[in-house]
Amino acid sequence: MNETSTAPVVPPSPAPVRPAPSRPARLLQSLPTLLVLLALGGLAYFGHQTGWKMPHFTVLGGTPTANDDWCSEHNVPESRCVECRPELMPRRSVPWCPKHGVHQCPFEHPEVAQLPVPPRITPADLERAQRALDFTERPRNDPRCTLHTRRIQFASQEAIDKQGVGLDAVWTARMEETITAPGEIGYDPTRVAALAPPVSGRVWRVEKELGQAVKQGEVLALVDAAEVGRAKAEFLQAAAQVDLRSRLLEGMKSGYVQGVIPEPRFREAEAALHEAQIRLLSAQHALLNLGLPIRAAEVKGLTPEEIARRVQFLGLPESITQTLDPQTTTANLIPVKAPLDGVVVERRAVAGELADPSKPLFVVADTQRMWLTLHVRLEDAKHLARGQTVRFRPDGGGEAAGKVNWISTAVDERTRTVQVRAELANPDGRLRANTFGSGTVVLREEDRAIIVPNEAVHWDGNCHVVFVWDKDSPKEGAPKVFHVRSVRPGAKDDRHTEIIAGVLPGEMVATKNSGVLRAQLLKGNLGAG
Repeated sequence: MNETSTAPVVPPSPAPVRPAPSRPARLLQSLPTLLVLLALGGLAYFGHQTGWKMPHFTVLGGTPTANDDWCSEHNVPESRCVECRPELMPRRSVPWCPKHGVHQCPFEHPEVAQLPVPPRITPADLERAQRALDFTERPRNDPRCTLHTRRIQFASQEAIDKQGVGLDAVWTARMEETITAPGEIGYDPTRVAALAPPVSGRVWRVEKELGQAVKQGEVLALVDAAEVGRAKAEFLQAAAQVDLRSRLLEGMKSGYVQGVIPEPRFREAEAALHEAQIRLLSAQHALLNLGLPIRAAEVKGLTPEEIARRVQFLGLPESITQTLDPQTTTANLIPVKAPLDGVVVERRAVAGELADPSKPLFVVADTQRMWLTLHVRLEDAKHLARGQTVRFRPDGGGEAAGKVNWISTAVDERTRTVQVRAELANPDGRLRANTFGSGTVVLREEDRAIIVPNEAVHWDGNCHVVFVWDKDSPKEGAPKVFHVRSVRPGAKDDRHTEIIAGVLPGEMVATKNSGVLRAQLLKGNLGAG
């Protein structure tokens, strides 16, 4: 039998009924839409009135003028627009200057200069420009460029100030044309000596320490060498033989004259003396080769004891022999001396250790002069010449200067650079060997170069130009005009640019925010608006 459910059926509750919004609430909800529609309508009206063109920057920054006296093309009052009314500021027709590569060249046509008084161009001015042009290939201007015919006019001085355009006078100053290259400092190889004894032995005493300054001839160490003792003994024996043979021959002379002594015996005694003299001379040279100079004439007539005392400390300065006891000190000592004034930059000598001619005990270097080696790019090497000034700034600060004294005739196979050497004075010892840094070679120096700030020069793809302030613009009521002048740039550093031709000292050029003028110039090339 099937069972039937007896659970009660509950009917669904009706949905809540929301009250309709009031009229003020409906107006608030539609307010954003109304505002957007009003904005679009205002924009359409503005576009219809202006022809959908933005006002020019001079209008935005200047004082509004009446619409019936406004040049919309140049954005200045039409009654004062020098472009629309050329009679207000007549243009000068000046041909292209092929010699200096600029339009409206003030060297060839001084009347174009914006100066209170026409300038006088001297031969020195022309020579300076020619030196700069002859030195190397310079950036060129396109003779077909027409930017020099343009003039940028502002509605007022207030408009210029609001744009933040600054002016600076063109001036003359010292300018250098340089190249930079990495380099390192080292000792002058001709002023460095690695010192070792001429014969093997044992270090007997060390006289100088690492870092000590030494003078030429000063003793650095004493070496006990048996070969030195043998050479001194050979000299003593030869000197004694010469003395003996000389006295023997002198005693035989009278007997030989009287006929008592036969001639063969007398000649034999002469030969023996000559042989002894040769042995003495050979022993003298042996000591000289060891750096112990002595002459046979110096010991002639001395007793064997006196000669032995003379030879015992041969080659040692008195300052050292005074500290030695002749009775207990060996005669085998040989000094290791400094061959030049300098500083002990290496010391390997230790008392008691073996000394060998192939192993230097000291290295002495003259640090008063150091060598700088620069590694110059191959493309820059063509400008190098002996005698050019070099400035070197090593890592860690300081600066040293010298002159180029050698330029390699070969290119480094690994770095493809050219080695350049300069000698640097180092009187205070600040420069240290094996120091790296950056060197600057001064290729050209000009004491009275024409200079402008870097921000004054602009390149449009065809010409380098500056914006020259008209000489009459500062006057009350005069048009505020910048002339576009093509220029030929030369050397450049981090702040200034040399102008070979195009402007003259005293002219005012736009510097700070001069990009505003450049933008207006390029905009004019595409058409107003």
